[in-house]
Amino acid sequence: MPAYKVSEAARLLGVSDDTVRRWIDASALETTGESPVMIPGAALAARAVELAASAAAAPDVLSSARNRFVGLVTRVQRDGLMAQVDIQAGPHRVVSLLSAEAVDELGLEVGSLAAAVVKATNVIIETPKG
Repeated sequence: MPAYKVSEAARLLGVSDDTVRRWIDASALETTGESPVMIPGAALAARAVELAASAAAAPDVLSSARNRFVGLVTRVQRDGLMAQVDIQAGPHRVVSLLSAEAVDELGLEVGSLAAAVVKATNVIIETPKG
């Protein structure tokens, strides 16, 4: 069973090492009992699902898309009719190409809170070598 160091878990969840340690101290995240502290992959995955659920869609929005990245707009680049919008959602950078008109209608600017919703038929999975 895979297990992760506190620093690895923090990076994967997009939080600080101290936050992971607080969750461990509060029994919100289990460990393997080893020293140094290791977090079982299954427990880390469950915590990631909990965190994602807390950033769920607004209650007045129904969507079939399950991949939702809530974050801050870090860049808006316009080029004629089209625009590129970058969103930083935790450790994830999501880039969207959309019409400049849509950017205006949504009021998107650097620092705006936004959600990138992804629905794809092809998803590529990668794992580290080893």
